[in-house]
Amino acid sequence: MEVHGKRVTFVRNLANMEKVNIAIFVSGSGTNCENLIRCFKDSERVRCALVVSNKPDAYALVRATNLGVPIAVAPKAQLNDADFMMPLLRQYGIDFIVLAGFLPLVPDFLIDAYPRRIVNIHPALLPKYGGKGMWGHHVHEAVKAAGEAETGMTVHWVTPVCDGGEIIAQYRCALSPDDTVDDIAEKEHQLEMKYFPQVVEQVLKETFGW
Repeated sequence: MEVHGKRVTFVRNLANMEKVNIAIFVSGSGTNCENLIRCFKDSERVRCALVVSNKPDAYALVRATNLGVPIAVAPKAQLNDADFMMPLLRQYGIDFIVLAGFLPLVPDFLIDAYPRRIVNIHPALLPKYGGKGMWGHHVHEAVKAAGEAETGMTVHWVTPVCDGGEIIAQYRCALSPDDTVDDIAEKEHQLEMKYFPQVVEQVLKETFGW
């Protein structure tokens, strides 16, 4: 079904559903992906139902497979093809999407189909160090070059503007002038490991009215 040329919202009626099915989108090694899967493994409310990567060699796919979560590969052409992505997400009954180190821009049709149902984690205190090219070590290198006294992680809603969605939560850590880029990355990563699943769970609670 389409309205004014756009596909309408695809969100299941969860009034009588036991669990919320989430899809995790990832491009790299997948430490956050694995952390989320493990944190929700025994949840009565959340099921990690699918892991999607734009890269067929992303180690996140290995992590997901080892933990018994279905995987799918969606390179650029497939990611931007509604006739590929929407049936895939329907197949697994996906209610919510979590970007965990996912590099491509999310196509507009997915944002339209999942309004305020897609969140992203960013390894800096947005609005600083966000936008095109600001991912992974590029972010931490920029933080180091600027001589920042702190860094942190941001979880935000996904919109068509790269890293421009409303901020949901931020967590901070202090930096020392002696910290290397790797030190900065590790400090920020520890915040991700501790807080990202908590934020996702809280957002799901608020979204689906547990």
